[in-house]
Amino acid sequence: MIRSDEYYMHRAMDQARRAEQAGEVPVGAVVVDAAGDIIGEGYNAPVSTHDPSAHAEVRALRDAGARVGNYRLEGCRLFVTLEPCLMCTGAIIHARLAGVVYGAAEPRSGMVESRANLFAQPWYNHRVEVTGGVLATRIAKQLKGFFHQRREGQRDDSAG
Repeated sequence: MIRSDEYYMHRAMDQARRAEQAGEVPVGAVVVDAAGDIIGEGYNAPVSTHDPSAHAEVRALRDAGARVGNYRLEGCRLFVTLEPCLMCTGAIIHARLAGVVYGAAEPRSGMVESRANLFAQPWYNHRVEVTGGVLATRIAKQLKGFFHQRREGQRDDSAG
């Protein structure tokens, strides 16, 4: 059953909480098939896995690909809490996703609206429908809280 974008974004936020609990930047993602079923999940884990490609989006795409037995995820949509970066945008295009729905913008490295719009480039042979800003305020608050807590922890460490 297909549910609202907010429903799936809440599932991505569940994944972001897992990242935060692991001490990673709280970004989460889910892949949803055309029937509305979640077929892939992932959360940020580059630090703990020692893998620079272990972004939430890539991990969710890997999970979905393994479940369906194909790296091409045509007809599927990715829900991610933060605007995708350059690497993740490329992975999304190669996976042939139908769409991406993201929460908060990423002003430093976002490649959907903030720094560039890679999905709109004419040289790609695949188009990805994009929706941004779903639950953005709530997600931005979570991210700000994480980085505030991290900065406070660094101040405490330097005081001793």
